[in-house]
Amino acid sequence: MVGVSGWSTRLGCSIVVGMQERPRRYPSDTSDAQWVVIEPLLPPLARRGRPVAHARRDVLGAILYVVRTGCAWRALPVDFPPWQTVYWYFNQWEQQKVTEKILPVVRGQLRIAEGRDPEPSAGIIDSQSVKGADTVGQDSRGYDAGKKTGGRKRFIVTDTLGLLLTTMVCSASVQDRDGAKPILLNLYLRTRVRFVYADAGFAGRLLDWAATILQTTIEIIRKPPEQRGFTVLPRRWVVERTLAWLTAHRPDFGHLS
Repeated sequence: MVGVSGWSTRLGCSIVVGMQERPRRYPSDTSDAQWVVIEPLLPPLARRGRPVAHARRDVLGAILYVVRTGCAWRALPVDFPPWQTVYWYFNQWEQQKVTEKILPVVRGQLRIAEGRDPEPSAGIIDSQSVKGADTVGQDSRGYDAGKKTGGRKRFIVTDTLGLLLTTMVCSASVQDRDGAKPILLNLYLRTRVRFVYADAGFAGRLLDWAATILQTTIEIIRKPPEQRGFTVLPRRWVVERTLAWLTAHRPDFGHLS
């Protein structure tokens, strides 16, 4: 939205004050094509309150900058809106589950572009233990003895392209078989996925539980007995690549709250 000083327009009962959008200069900034998709999915402007003084595209750009770089809110570059404004929008949009509304739309478009059905029928589950930030409370952190990592564990389920379907964050002390139950239940309620690939950490009674309770089949992809060192395994490399993408961004989402 590009405006001139003193210009304003009434949108419903909200007043949008003319403003000049900041130039796009960071890798985390949205492109014009991305903004066309995202803007309609953002919550409507409030009907009452003070006039909007900052373009929401700039606010979103600031949130994505924090997620991508891992900087503190107070360390946002000066060309973004004030950090207090950005953090307020972040909290509001999180409460309204904006990300959960954007994700399936973008995923569907990407799947169609790859010649796939917009709704996946198979998924891949994996987990990753990461060190917890200083701001993460003791009640939500633990120690993963297998990975020798203290902090949190994130579970993700992706489609066969590696696009996120659902996520969960818990203490690193939670075993894969136990942490998988709530995320698989969420997957069952939100998608039509009824076939999931997993590694050996999810083997055992979880397979019977998923088949009985969720009518979902879990296929375990095991390493070949003769394998030595790292080898790319069918299916599993897709979800591992997604975890690598997440690691390249803000390392622990506990910082955001």
